[in-house]
Amino acid sequence: MTTMLAARGYRGESELRLERLPVPEPGACDVLVRVMSAGIAPGMIKLLERGRFKHLPATPGHEIAGVVVAAGAEADGGLLGRRVRVHPMLSCGECLYCRTDRQQMCQETAMIGHAAFGSGKLELYARYHDGGLAEYARVPAWLVDPLPDNVSFDVGAKVHDLANAVRALKCAAIAEPGRLVITAATGTMGTASIKLARFYGVRQLILVGRSRARLEALRPLAGDLPVELVALDELGSDWPDSEGLTRSLRERLPDGADAVLDYFPGGPGTAQALRSLALGGTLVHMGGNAGPLPVPINEFMHKCWRLVGTRACTRSDTDAVLDLLGSGRLHVDELITHHFALDDVNHALRLMLDRSEPMWMTVVHPAQA
Repeated sequence: MTTMLAARGYRGESELRLERLPVPEPGACDVLVRVMSAGIAPGMIKLLERGRFKHLPATPGHEIAGVVVAAGAEADGGLLGRRVRVHPMLSCGECLYCRTDRQQMCQETAMIGHAAFGSGKLELYARYHDGGLAEYARVPAWLVDPLPDNVSFDVGAKVHDLANAVRALKCAAIAEPGRLVITAATGTMGTASIKLARFYGVRQLILVGRSRARLEALRPLAGDLPVELVALDELGSDWPDSEGLTRSLRERLPDGADAVLDYFPGGPGTAQALRSLALGGTLVHMGGNAGPLPVPINEFMHKCWRLVGTRACTRSDTDAVLDLLGSGRLHVDELITHHFALDDVNHALRLMLDRSEPMWMTVVHPAQA
């Protein structure tokens, strides 16, 4: 193995180029992973277009699972031949945030195969910015997690998204009676949250999405939890201006929701979901909605609401997911709805951006089995 196929992102280009590159050599503390599955998301291209990838050209892909085929002199030789997933979060490991399970707030925060978020020197990112949309990926040995035997490469690649949902559920701190609203429920984060909800105090789910047909497909993911659906296209065309979503949620939950996991990427739905909260309820936002929140601050005070913004996940979140998967308490294979070869990656990304068909979680297979 001297060369490999890789998908490369270039400045000013919205499509990835397929190129043959030298297989990277692992450094002293690195391992080389033969990438069997790599997760993709449309946000990757949006961040590329916005200049958040600091080293270009680069190989995107922050969700990586595969087999360790080489290890550096100071890396754990016991990893050779192991099935693993890669934790993509780069951070200093020493600051207050890193020491208190908040690595995503570290000044050195960036992600392998993804964007830079921190304001520091980002020295680790300079070395490990190339990700998993390639047949091989060089990664730090300390960021490799062995996969349980019952966890596939596809699921291993999507542990990061599942752990993002764990982070949101933790932040919600859902109290009894456990009434949870999930917005944009038909997307990756929504479906992951549905599968994990029962482990975090949820006893009733209200799922919000555009289409009833797509929402109906989510019911089996909830297991024995009671589920109600709110389809935005049934609320009337004036719902954005008439508080139609709030009204619909309140009809289903007259006493309000104990929590909202809000994954709306834009629009008035976030504010309307907020107003469905019960006294003392919490809205956790992880959707990147750039719109204003037209809610007076004294309403938060009087109703004792909490608004929590969060992004990404930490090692404790991925550990929780791996424990649930490994113990057999959590099964998520049905969330992986689409598979693509590496040379079809641009077609896969176009489909995800187009949203013309339901795509819960999507993986690319760079290496041949």
